[in-house]
Amino acid sequence: MNADTQPAPELMVSEWLNTPTPITVAGEKGKVLVIEAFQMLCPGCVLHGIPQAQRIAATFKKDDVTVIGIHTAFEHHEAQGTSVAIAAFLHEYRNGFPVAIDKATDQPIPETMAAYQIRGTPSLMLIDRQGRLREHHFGSVSDLLLGAQIMQLIGETSMTDNNR
Repeated sequence: MNADTQPAPELMVSEWLNTPTPITVAGEKGKVLVIEAFQMLCPGCVLHGIPQAQRIAATFKKDDVTVIGIHTAFEHHEAQGTSVAIAAFLHEYRNGFPVAIDKATDQPIPETMAAYQIRGTPSLMLIDRQGRLREHHFGSVSDLLLGAQIMQLIGETSMTDNNR
């Protein structure tokens, strides 16, 4: 694992879908946070990234792991940047986990994508129970490797547990 002592950046979001309330990195401390960065016009996201995130959400207990998506359009923004289009995409692919829409700027790269230094999509980030970015995968990652990494993070004792 690529342990980092710095807190993971907070998500910069213009809108949330599939959740009644916004989700924050800080608000998920105590759980492992899985963030799937995707674009709806990205074949790798449709074929690999989103189905993998759905499998993670279906496999792990919600008390241990939170799975969210972040739609981060860095190309063809006009075609895929609206919440109506993204909501329709999520419905068609039967995606039920919460999805954030990355906050656009006057630059080609949206804010969260820049903060996390995401090189492209699909990308998957693992944030530990203390809120630190521990893994950053770009492209396809094996389910077995990812499951082992998530279980390692679940098994780590958080600072709050140590202080009890």
